[in-house]
Amino acid sequence: MTSRQTIATSFEPTDASEPVEWLIEPGLTDYQTALSFMEARAEAIHAGTAAELIWLVEHPPLYTAGTSAHAEDLVEPNRFPVFEAGRGGEYTYHGPGQRVAYVMLDLKRRRPDVRAFVAALEEWIIRSLAHFNVKGERREDRVGVWVVRPDRPALPSGAPAEDKIAAIGIRLRRWVSFHGIAVNVEPDLTHFSGIVPCGIRGYGVTSLVDLGLPVTMADYDIALKQAFEEIFGPARAAATLLAAQ
Repeated sequence: MTSRQTIATSFEPTDASEPVEWLIEPGLTDYQTALSFMEARAEAIHAGTAAELIWLVEHPPLYTAGTSAHAEDLVEPNRFPVFEAGRGGEYTYHGPGQRVAYVMLDLKRRRPDVRAFVAALEEWIIRSLAHFNVKGERREDRVGVWVVRPDRPALPSGAPAEDKIAAIGIRLRRWVSFHGIAVNVEPDLTHFSGIVPCGIRGYGVTSLVDLGLPVTMADYDIALKQAFEEIFGPARAAATLLAAQ
């Protein structure tokens, strides 16, 4: 199988349609509200009645279970609310200080290739982190983006320690994507201890601030948008916020 490292990650549209809408939601967004909004928007995109959308949110502390989640990976089931997400993947954490970007794109307008789409999402995160001189890396056996930590004790294998800085979990319906990515800017990293993040044991989690970088959410959003446009094409600010709809 072709390595994700070698997959071309350009996902610009093949037609001359409108730019992707870019929506930054203020405050903390209720998770069930987010699920309902994404479902409706994905349906409207498929029907041709709404533009593609990148929706940036933060959630109150919670755990989500993907379609491959294992019960034993929910270490503290009573710590935070737990939601069935309906996306691919296993357990993950969302909370304040983590930038969640919900990605609602029509892959039939771009590339109907799920594996390449995941590689493109990883590349988007990697390029956004590079704005802050952070080297994010892919791992063929672990979806998401990782940071090597030579400052930490080596792994039992003798390999350098690695921490996860970003998770990816998507769902496609009639080639329209929803769910998306979660990048740790400044979340409370102790909140991850209630799960085995993404079912992967033996590794830690980190954030931009944990790496010693005083990056604000606004700083990161600027880098995220620039990196998005390099891979997926133009984006423009949406006219309204969810809270105003």
